[in-house]
Amino acid sequence: MSTADHRGGHNATEESVGELVSQASQQISQLMREELRLAQAEMTQKSKLFGIGGGLFGGAGMVAFLALQALVATVIAALALVLPLWASSLIITGVLLALVAVLALVGKKQVSQATPPAPEQAIDSVKADMAEIKERAHR
Repeated sequence: MSTADHRGGHNATEESVGELVSQASQQISQLMREELRLAQAEMTQKSKLFGIGGGLFGGAGMVAFLALQALVATVIAALALVLPLWASSLIITGVLLALVAVLALVGKKQVSQATPPAPEQAIDSVKADMAEIKERAHR
């Protein structure tokens, strides 16, 4: 076997390895694109389901609100059996307004507890830094 034959065989091996690496790279790229398309399709499907579920929850909330209104009307009608209609309506309205006031106060308390206090220490530190900078600038 001559040196030329040996080099020729070596080049053929290098080419075949290069081709294999190139094919593997192309296949990996294609596989990644396909995986991304699959992930996108899955996310699209899940988004649709999420939207439908959200709409159904919204519908359930609306029906529940209507049911509460019907319950209030029923309580007013029941009280109207022993009191005049206007009095039973006024009593239920007062009870509902009292409930609103309690819920609002509790909610306000919760929000005030969740609001972080002003960072007085940090503000004082920044003011001190600004005073120091101004003092050095005037020197």
